[in-house]
Amino acid sequence: MNEARFEHITSNYEKLRIVVVGDFCLDRYLEIDPSKTETSIETGLPVHNVVNVRAQPGAAGTILNNLIALGVGEIYPVGCCGFDGEGFELWRALEAKRGVKLNGFVQTSDRRTFTYCKPLVLSPGKPPVELNRLDSKNWTPTPVLLQGKLLNNLLSLAESAEAVVLMDQVDVPETGVVTRRLLDAVKELAGRKSDLPILADSRRGLRDFPPVIFKMNAAELASHSGRKADLNLDDIKTLARELSQKNSRAVFVTAAERGMICASPSGDVGHVPALPLRGPIDIVGAGDSVTANLAAALAGGADLREALELANAAASVVIHQLGTTGTASVQQIRQARLDAARS
Repeated sequence: MNEARFEHITSNYEKLRIVVVGDFCLDRYLEIDPSKTETSIETGLPVHNVVNVRAQPGAAGTILNNLIALGVGEIYPVGCCGFDGEGFELWRALEAKRGVKLNGFVQTSDRRTFTYCKPLVLSPGKPPVELNRLDSKNWTPTPVLLQGKLLNNLLSLAESAEAVVLMDQVDVPETGVVTRRLLDAVKELAGRKSDLPILADSRRGLRDFPPVIFKMNAAELASHSGRKADLNLDDIKTLARELSQKNSRAVFVTAAERGMICASPSGDVGHVPALPLRGPIDIVGAGDSVTANLAAALAGGADLREALELANAAASVVIHQLGTTGTASVQQIRQARLDAARS
């Protein structure tokens, strides 16, 4: 992709409307100063003194954050939070984001707010060290009435969208936003609006998803195909091609240091190598940045190979942001591409 194409595609982002459907959580970072460690008089256990708390949307919210960083014009989250303190923080964080429209987001007393609480030890001159995470999740099925509200919001907003992203983050099926009912609605939507890019990503795999654009990592592709996880690059290309032809939709696969692969229903397969490392890395959020950049690029007029190149460069930017769930702007992606071309 030359610079003219890069500028043409990314200049379209400000005109896009993208719907992000899925499990929005609150990423709450507790910044710990190790020089202030003490021992509890009552228990005799070490005390970690928190000197700063920062919060941001996580999970599906990380995709949203990346779309904002890219300058996408309007972003419509379809998800939910609880009437609790974490829900207040999440709603306030979403509301404050440029271009985010909350008319598809539901606050409900039937769910608690999905939260990742991340204690982070910050020592001068050293990379951040994350301690054991404290998670708050819902373990019961999503109420039927709430499911109906969410799928209706999706279908309404998708009518005027240039792309839809599905992000399934929960460990237990039917306890999050992406339920069987919602997937049935997505199947109907994909059949009715075949030109609308619908990208799906799920931490539990995409085996039960309707045929939309799949984004997965190499291990998820192996599991989906009934293979062992140690796939070589040729295996990934072959399986991605087979899956794309089966679904009649594109398939994108991230392969860590081996780069990224895309396959089209026509049988074409593309591969871009990972950009060189520039120091310590933190892979948290890299996959979500890939998803966001694929959605924006495809909605902005990129072909599969161009979308792959943009997402690959974005992932390189994000993994070099330590101690946070990072994002990549168009300028940062441009610079990463220039740096890689010079190396």
